[in-house]
Amino acid sequence: MDRIKAVRIAAEDNVAVALTKIDTGECLQVGDVEVTACEEIPQGHKIALQSVAENENIIKYGYPIGHAAQDISPGCWVHTHNLRTNLKGEIEYVYHPAVHDLPEQPAREFAGYLRPDGRAGIRNEIWIIPTVGCVNDVVLKLARDNQDLLGEHIDGIHAFTHPFGCSQTGADHAQTRKLLAALVNHPNAGGVLVVHLGCENCTHEQFVEELGAFDPERVRFLNCQQAEDELVAGRQLLQELTAYASRFRRQSLPASKLVVGLKCGASDGLSGITANPTVGRFSDLLLSQGGSTILTEVPEMFGAEGILLGRCRNRQLFDKAAAMLNGFKDYFLSHHEVVYDNPSPGNKQGGITTLEDKSCGCVQKGGTAPIEDVLGYGEQVKKQGLNLLYGPGNDLVSSTALAAAGAALILFTTGRGTPFGSPVPTVKIATNSRLAQHKPHWIDFNAGTVAEGEALDTAGGRLLDKVLQVAGGELTCNEKNGYRQISIFKDGVVL
Repeated sequence: MDRIKAVRIAAEDNVAVALTKIDTGECLQVGDVEVTACEEIPQGHKIALQSVAENENIIKYGYPIGHAAQDISPGCWVHTHNLRTNLKGEIEYVYHPAVHDLPEQPAREFAGYLRPDGRAGIRNEIWIIPTVGCVNDVVLKLARDNQDLLGEHIDGIHAFTHPFGCSQTGADHAQTRKLLAALVNHPNAGGVLVVHLGCENCTHEQFVEELGAFDPERVRFLNCQQAEDELVAGRQLLQELTAYASRFRRQSLPASKLVVGLKCGASDGLSGITANPTVGRFSDLLLSQGGSTILTEVPEMFGAEGILLGRCRNRQLFDKAAAMLNGFKDYFLSHHEVVYDNPSPGNKQGGITTLEDKSCGCVQKGGTAPIEDVLGYGEQVKKQGLNLLYGPGNDLVSSTALAAAGAALILFTTGRGTPFGSPVPTVKIATNSRLAQHKPHWIDFNAGTVAEGEALDTAGGRLLDKVLQVAGGELTCNEKNGYRQISIFKDGVVL
């Protein structure tokens, strides 16, 4: 059977997406439409299926992704030279409920760590978190010099540095404190050492108040200015923390205990066709078993609101989600920036043209489930199901926010590849097989097979299997490479 070379995502679409390079003069059958390419169409890029007049909307995913900047003939390449965004500023959203509950499925299981508060961790690690950037080198040295404390039941000792915690005021200071405290409370950390300098704005008293109730056996504090030798004192505390964390053992837990973050970055024109909808199928499978997923990257929801907002469980949630979207637009406008300064140069090279184009593909990761909650930055998941989280598009910042919200692991789709890792296992999912073959030391899962004929439901099932394996202890590429970082959102709005 000849390979399908282009796909029309929705019946309303007036463009198709090239699944592989299309040569000039090549005749294509796209559904019930026959079209001849007027020019070469790169993989992931769009080809017009019909005549589109200047200023007429280009439809993809069943939604407008911008308007034609000039008349476009059937078979023409549709990209930045002839397509412009429709986005402007804040808009008034209208709630049209479209809530469809998922059918329940028998729960799968994974081997994880059950914490005293009932949450599940998928790693049993010791985390070292500085409250201020002044002690970054201290926490790095503590992590590096005390790896001999690792025992059979401790999965690693890791330090997470950042440049903040002092010379900050108001909401900016509060945001740093809130994010760091949320990380301290993460269930993947069997024990946490919080390291102060001793004179920073982020005081011990403030931090303890932000943490709320905590187990003093699990969370210890080191004040470097007070300690005679902070490295000796730190080692003693790490010995106590590893002794405490070593009490935990992997045990069989239902998939309903899993919280998974959903993220994309370095995307291409296949992201919304292969990897992102594969993640969407996975999300629906996990949620139908009682699990939870988190979708963030608010700017990459602009233009795709029609896909998301009607799925809010009730009007109150809809109002909160609409305020989150318009609040992020106001963030850009208040800095005299346009709301559509996205996609990136790499996104465009891969076939994404406008922010609406990118957003409609991005939100495919959320599947079809109802939205159960809307979280502010630094807030943690409280309700099972699909959650929206306030956060930017920046890969490391939003991945850190997902971890802080309680994601035990993150599914990260990418069309161009990226090596980074968040504080939690970060499963990299390739949108195309070329990337998976080119960067096997970055990529954990290949969804490019969807472009080659694999059914999305099959790919989603494979991804669920992969997630349960990672949750049970299988290392991701970022873990094998030792790539872990955090980044804190600055000058954002704390909802």
